[in-house]
Amino acid sequence: MEKEQARTAKTARSRWQLIEIIGILLVFSSLVVLLFAPNSLSKLFDTMIKEVKPVVVDIFLTSEVGIAIIVSVVVGRLLERLGFTDGLIRLFVPIMKWFKINPSVIIPSVYNILGDINAAGKISCPILVKANATKAEQKIAVATMIQSPQSFATFVLGLIALTAFGIRAFPLVILSIFMPIIVVPFLLSRTIYRDTKKVDIEELPRFTPNTRFLNTIFSSAKEGVELLFLIIIPAVAAVFFFIGALKFFGLWGPIESGLSSVLTLLSIEPGTGIVSILAAPTLAVAQLADLASTIDPRLIVGSFVLANSGLPLSVIFGQIPVTWAETSNLNEREALEAAIIGMVLRFITACVLGYFLTPFLV
Repeated sequence: MEKEQARTAKTARSRWQLIEIIGILLVFSSLVVLLFAPNSLSKLFDTMIKEVKPVVVDIFLTSEVGIAIIVSVVVGRLLERLGFTDGLIRLFVPIMKWFKINPSVIIPSVYNILGDINAAGKISCPILVKANATKAEQKIAVATMIQSPQSFATFVLGLIALTAFGIRAFPLVILSIFMPIIVVPFLLSRTIYRDTKKVDIEELPRFTPNTRFLNTIFSSAKEGVELLFLIIIPAVAAVFFFIGALKFFGLWGPIESGLSSVLTLLSIEPGTGIVSILAAPTLAVAQLADLASTIDPRLIVGSFVLANSGLPLSVIFGQIPVTWAETSNLNEREALEAAIIGMVLRFITACVLGYFLTPFLV
């Protein structure tokens, strides 16, 4: 019996697998490259490093962005300790009860506005689990969170840009930031994610922890550092690694050009739109105020809406899947799909408000 099993295992190992064929092709390709173009590999790595370094080092390590993430975790945990979550639940229970949705789905969005999208996920995922939110409701929470600005700084700088162009901010803020917190859960619960349930306040636990305030401050600061160095920076580096590879092979130029055309068609200023998508929405809204006043106000409105979202792509494709897979009931693929759905809804919102709301704001 043992000999038979050993013979079967040996036969299975001797068969060629697709991954082995790919590996052989890579070996021969590497040898050919080393023989005829020995500098190409070093140039490839150099291009990748030059693409990753400005984002990881200049944005997340040596600028205010990295510090803002740590501070936002501390602020979020302090708010949670002071009863902020329980207050939110009390406010939104009547509305979400009417929609037959667990009210905890709105918590990530609100923490996102006040702090940071990474901190919002880290803090609100356990709250959703504790509130017995279904997987569908947790996906709704991810998609809804994408509709909110991923830092308070983005929101404030965006208001400055709107003022510089003489665009009335109040209606735009209500329709683009606060309305989606209610509208998106309703739409998704009636279409894609239908496994939702009505929850009474009596069925929900209290979410305010009993930790001491000093412990809350120091443990949340440590949590913020871990979030930055162990989750965010690796995810960002992975995304811009691929962008660097595309640049080396000459594929990124056409992609960037096509992206600019699509953004203009969607009523989004292409320069700042690309910055929002690839680098940092905070940087994008800061650049909006410096643009020439001759630019179509529709593009400014669209850019404001897009920047006040869960972008950049490194967050959508890297940080959200990792963070939510660690602390919620969702796996990385489910979290990523929900984030993409939320991003599609955000692009639609930016386009619609840019085209149809702008005449009433200028």
